[in-house]
Amino acid sequence: MKKWMYLIAPTLMLGAFMFLYLAESKEAEIKEKARAAEIAKTKAQEAEKKKIAEEKARLDSAKRAAERAAEDAKREADKLAKREAESKRIQDDTEKYLADSAAQTKKISDLEAQLESARKSKDQASRESFDLLKQVERAKVERRNAEVEIARLTEMLARRASDSSMTRMPTPVIPAAK
Repeated sequence: MKKWMYLIAPTLMLGAFMFLYLAESKEAEIKEKARAAEIAKTKAQEAEKKKIAEEKARLDSAKRAAERAAEDAKREADKLAKREAESKRIQDDTEKYLADSAAQTKKISDLEAQLESARKSKDQASRESFDLLKQVERAKVERRNAEVEIARLTEMLARRASDSSMTRMPTPVIPAAK
């Protein structure tokens, strides 16, 4: 019997355990189903809330997008108007400066023509002055040459006259000493 004790006690305990286990597992299964149903209900409520929040967010986002688009359109229109005004101002300034440039170019060409005529008259006056100086120097050279020629002719005449017998005095005849 001792041997059977080893088999009967664990079997009874197993039976008791199985009884308690099955009872508890059914209870646990019921609690798990209730908990799952509650979780599903909460998830459904959260999903509904999330759906409502997403719809509000989508509407709000669409509204903000429309406002942003309106602001962007207004900003672009302002930027375009400003750019056009700046472009017109630049075009007006360009035309003004081109007209001023044309007037200054005409003035420059007139002044260059005056400068060229002044240079020509200066060159002409310099040439005339140089020609006059040249004539004066030539006259001085001719005068020196004439003076040298006169001096040479005078000297030649003086030499001929001194060499000529007519200009010599006759040798005095000395009476012969007796």
